[in-house]
Amino acid sequence: MLGLGAKYLDELRKLIDRIEKTQSESIAEAADAIVDSVSQGGAVHVLDTGHMLMNELFGRAGGLMMPRPVNIKMEVDNPGPARPGKTKEMVYLDEIPGLPEFILDRSDIYPGDVLIIGSVSGKNALPVGLALLARERGIKVIALTSVAYSSSLEAQHPSGKHLFEAADIVLDNCGVIGDAILEVEGLDTKAIPTSGIAAACLMWTLEAEIIDRMLKRGLTPQVWKSNHLPGAGEFNRKALAETERVGY
Repeated sequence: MLGLGAKYLDELRKLIDRIEKTQSESIAEAADAIVDSVSQGGAVHVLDTGHMLMNELFGRAGGLMMPRPVNIKMEVDNPGPARPGKTKEMVYLDEIPGLPEFILDRSDIYPGDVLIIGSVSGKNALPVGLALLARERGIKVIALTSVAYSSSLEAQHPSGKHLFEAADIVLDNCGVIGDAILEVEGLDTKAIPTSGIAAACLMWTLEAEIIDRMLKRGLTPQVWKSNHLPGAGEFNRKALAETERVGY
């Protein structure tokens, strides 16, 4: 017999209903933008600063092969001796000058492509700066964020914009301020977030719409087959080769 878990599942049902009622138009617009791009030789890229999409979307059985992850790795490994009285503050990616330019210059993202940027809070400088610069360069930007949560926070980018204000298309995860959804007696803060499940729901719905639109245009996108099914290895090898050949 579930207790708080049942309440959480009930909240998720309400959340998915909100997504369907309020985001269907944006999902359709995003699907059209992506299909228009890939059908003309473009590509779709995903950069998520949150906790879900970079693992959820890539290589998943039933998922499209066409999305390209944007992974940013920047490390300095220099264990030094103890230095009493000497410390350095942590430097975050958002604090590195010129990083959006560096990312776009070093990536395989070109004008006419689509870039999906995920950030639940949508307030940090990097995703906003990247969205603004990408649009300047002719790249369509889709934001995956929480509009309500983001609107309650002070924007960190010099433009004063949040991610939802910097993108061409916005997919709102319909989450609450602070992300956590359950009021729990005995705790001094809400518990259990919804952003991860909402992001997955939005993106898989988007992929379903992409598949539908492509097939109606006579285009066949490649989809991962579960590795546990007979013949999956050869199926996926051929499908991936076709994806590399035509882009989808």
